[in-house]
Amino acid sequence: QVHLVESGGGLVQAGGSLNLSCVTSARTLSTYGVGWFRQTSGQAREFLGVISWNGMYTDYAETVKGRFTISIAVSEDYPKHTAYLQMNGLKPEDTAVYYCAATTHNYPPTDSREYDYWGQGTQVTVSS
Repeated sequence: QVHLVESGGGLVQAGGSLNLSCVTSARTLSTYGVGWFRQTSGQAREFLGVISWNGMYTDYAETVKGRFTISIAVSEDYPKHTAYLQMNGLKPEDTAVYYCAATTHNYPPTDSREYDYWGQGTQVTVSS
């Protein structure tokens, strides 16, 4: 059974930072890596970025490039990995539920429909 568990969300003032974590056992089933998305009520899930399992490849949405950074670490308890989403310079419009997801494709998808496993999400609220 594949698990992805996000943590690190919360309330932060505009201009502040948060570092989200995603602990996952998806490495055994996922070919490419971990993506990060966010979603607000009534909206589709928005792609933020993706990282390969070996951490050598990353791609970001233009809306967050330069503010958000994705990294990944291998746990001593392999095959668990922890993916991180470091968010700096947060804005009120960054308020959303943030998700990590794993894909079985062998390329880095930006479409949420190409991700097979999802975490439960963590709420990020940015106050003005």
